[in-house]
Amino acid sequence: MKKRKIQIYVALTIIGVILIIWLLASSGGGDREQTTRVKRGAFEIVVTTTGELEAENMERIDGPEAMRDRNVRIGDIKILDMVPEGTVVEEGDWVATLDRSAGDTRLKDIQDELERLEAQYERVLLDTSLNLRGIRNNLANLKFDLEEKQIAVEQSIYEPPATQRQVQNNLERAQRAYDQEVKNYTLKEEQAVAQVKDVQINLSRKRRELEEMVNVLRQFVIRAPKPGMVIYYREWVGAKRKAGSTISPWDPTVATLPDLSVMQSKTYVNEIDISKVSSGQQVRVGVDAFPDKSYTGVVTEVSNIGEQLKNTDAKVFEVVVRVKESDPILRPAMTTSNQIITTTFADTLFIPIEALFGSDTLIYVYRTNGTRQVVVPGDMNENFVIIIAGLKEGDELCLSKPEKGDKLKLAGTELIPILKERVRQKETEEATRKEKATEQRERRNNMRNAKRTN
Repeated sequence: MKKRKIQIYVALTIIGVILIIWLLASSGGGDREQTTRVKRGAFEIVVTTTGELEAENMERIDGPEAMRDRNVRIGDIKILDMVPEGTVVEEGDWVATLDRSAGDTRLKDIQDELERLEAQYERVLLDTSLNLRGIRNNLANLKFDLEEKQIAVEQSIYEPPATQRQVQNNLERAQRAYDQEVKNYTLKEEQAVAQVKDVQINLSRKRRELEEMVNVLRQFVIRAPKPGMVIYYREWVGAKRKAGSTISPWDPTVATLPDLSVMQSKTYVNEIDISKVSSGQQVRVGVDAFPDKSYTGVVTEVSNIGEQLKNTDAKVFEVVVRVKESDPILRPAMTTSNQIITTTFADTLFIPIEALFGSDTLIYVYRTNGTRQVVVPGDMNENFVIIIAGLKEGDELCLSKPEKGDKLKLAGTELIPILKERVRQKETEEATRKEKATEQRERRNNMRNAKRTN
């Protein structure tokens, strides 16, 4: 029994020691984790985005140039086979093979039409020859008849006047018939020449069409125009163009040969932050594949028109960041993390965002001296917020709401009117923005209705 009591006493003692150690550790660690101090220094407003590397300059490897020609008229063409992405090629190396089925069908149609036109040409030549030969024979007969009538006139000089008059009339009639047939032959000859020429034109056009089609089909084997690394072309919907994809006369690019010496990151900024971003801003660029590497960049393009990415509801704006450094390890399609530095403050006060409490018209912090201090916040980044008024460097603050925090004394109430004025200005600006948006929408609707009426 005594031994059991000793065991219980030892166990309780150990538990008590452990409890005391835990409480001391929790108390000391909680003070460090739950408080912070107002800091002074440089402060950056950063917009963080995820992007994708691509070459700033690239040469497109296109399908046949004549796809859009009037004589070819080929629609979408399927890519049968293509080299793996990232393959390094030399000038003239094979890159891809296109499906010839649509082109072969078109070629067969052209050949059939050409044969029909050639047969028509032969038939027109034969018909023309026969028609003109018949007219020439008739001319010869009319000429013989005219000569006979001329002889009869010459022999009628000894005949009575009435007989001479009749012979003369026969001669004039024969002359008119002959002259009319000569004119008829001239017209028929011109008509035959025009008809033959028309068929010749159609025949020549179809022969050129056949030649162009044959040349186009030779280009269905795509080869590299210069040395480089083959990168698959990304379509406007985001998918890469590869074997099984199609090209069209209006978008004939099969693949690209990028210039890897100058890279850029294409990224998208949401509509909330896009107003902060502008060309010329500096960017810190990281590459997910090489977390130990860091690069610098600059914003070169900011889209004026928003778009909605696939499988998302938010509107975003395309932003292009040029990477200043050149590194052979950088490759197109690598994922980047971009920190766009929109604003920099050289010397200002700032605190962690989680130290702020309250609402728009009453924003305050909990000081460790047991008061609630009203503050006027300024710009903020992902983690910190600038303090315009209400605190000074070194002030110690609570990062979480203390017990009975709502009952602590409120200090700095003279700053409350400033907060209310800021809220009023914000509401006024928002109302103005909505009013302008409504006016623009009504103006567009009126213009659209006017066009429909016209």
